[in-house]
Amino acid sequence: MKYLYIITCFVAIFLSGCKKDFLERSPRDAYSNSSLWTSKNDVTAALNACYSGWEYGDNVVYNDCMTDIAYDQFPWEGYETLASGYATPNDVGIGRWDFKTVQRCNWFLDNVDKTPSTAVADPLKARMKGEARFLRAYQYFIMSQNYGDVPLILHELKPSEANTVSKASKASVIKFILDELTAIAADLPISYSGTDVGRITRGAALGLKARVELYNEKWADCIATCQQLMAPPFTYKLFPNYAELFRPGNANNEEVILDVQYLKDDNSAWVLQAVAPNSQGGWSSIVPTQKLVDAYETINGKTIQEDQSYDPMQPYKNRDPRLDASIIRPGTMYEGSYFDPYDGTDYYKNNNCSPTGYNVRKFVSQLDDFRNTEFGTDIDNTGLNFIVMRYAEILLSYAEAKIEAGQIDASVYDAINKVRKRAGMPDVDETVYNSLAKLRTLIRRERTVELALEGLRWFDIQRWKIGEQVMPGIVQGALLGSVNSSNGALTLTSNRISPVAERTFSSKNYLFPIPQKEMDLNKNLKQNDGY
Repeated sequence: MKYLYIITCFVAIFLSGCKKDFLERSPRDAYSNSSLWTSKNDVTAALNACYSGWEYGDNVVYNDCMTDIAYDQFPWEGYETLASGYATPNDVGIGRWDFKTVQRCNWFLDNVDKTPSTAVADPLKARMKGEARFLRAYQYFIMSQNYGDVPLILHELKPSEANTVSKASKASVIKFILDELTAIAADLPISYSGTDVGRITRGAALGLKARVELYNEKWADCIATCQQLMAPPFTYKLFPNYAELFRPGNANNEEVILDVQYLKDDNSAWVLQAVAPNSQGGWSSIVPTQKLVDAYETINGKTIQEDQSYDPMQPYKNRDPRLDASIIRPGTMYEGSYFDPYDGTDYYKNNNCSPTGYNVRKFVSQLDDFRNTEFGTDIDNTGLNFIVMRYAEILLSYAEAKIEAGQIDASVYDAINKVRKRAGMPDVDETVYNSLAKLRTLIRRERTVELALEGLRWFDIQRWKIGEQVMPGIVQGALLGSVNSSNGALTLTSNRISPVAERTFSSKNYLFPIPQKEMDLNKNLKQNDGY
């Protein structure tokens, strides 16, 4: 799919010729609808335009900065404003109140049937419609999560209509999403080959359906949808090595259900520069917090509070291997040397250095992957695909839905254990985790560490309604100390790196404020409570 980028850009430009206000207006150009819908190539180009900007790797890696497990040190990027609880309707840009993809998909769906079956056979046309309907449903999933009630626009809007629409209830938007995903699944293939790899599959439709069902406490439906994905004709399974899962050479592996495709030079991803540490030319924009580090169990399968062998002065020893696979922490080997956030000074306070003493390793475990290779010319021009949905999430969603439905059986433990074993962790201790309450605690922790820095934590905080518990207070970093440059040995103190930030949280923060410019344009919109 990434190799169709140039065609996509052509039609995306064609679609962007309208004035940008509340909704993207109808495409207006000399290239008329009557001439566009006559050949397979033209229809394919129009569909490819719907994919343009449907999701970004930026969102995958930045979104956790709105939560307790990550921090963005640059206020102008906007994430810390939301995380701190101080966002206003004038703080726009990252909430994703964005109807461009919706309008493009509506345009495609309103017009594609003009194409004769002799040019595009009916089964292919049904598949193409399914792709566009998924992309539209995905946008509504994101917007309804972030804003609650949103306008539900199902046809291309005329300019006179664009700024007069009203919001639909979140419940009706969720029903629309689930109905759409159910309807299109059968028209989508199990997989693609060649340049079509990266298009929406049946598994992606069912995977998003399972996610939406889980987030809306439709336990029985979520269980059934996950079971579909766990059985033939689907062949998803966990990639053998967690640390290697996110390297570009392993793209489109057996665990990936949905990802954002990138191609260096043409539609390259720049965001790895925001992830990488200063020592490697990065900005340390996205950094893990101490809360994330503390969430990883010890190698014994116990929390750090429960394991008597845990040494707080050597906090990274004998921990869940996913910690070192996901986080560059003091004393770990990275890019040929032992990572030292102290460097004998207040190094962590310097520009583009991590203010928590931690950096992200996930996505940048081997920077040589992106240095003059087929995957990149450098970390600001890469062809790394960013995973939006993977099979581990399905296993954990199945387990959570079963737990919340009170259907605790062997399949619950089996699903969780598969994820843990792949990471090198022991099976769940069933003598300890033997009740709904205890298993709820376990599955929430397992989601936090397995999916860390993949952009889903905010949705979990939101749906579990734990913002008041996990968000307020000081954002903390690592213990102060020193790193032996010859062997990585740590000598730590009981003091932490200076407080990074202080956050607040109130019930209004479970939804984002609607951008004020949209409120000014459309007087039918009602602002979310508290803003």
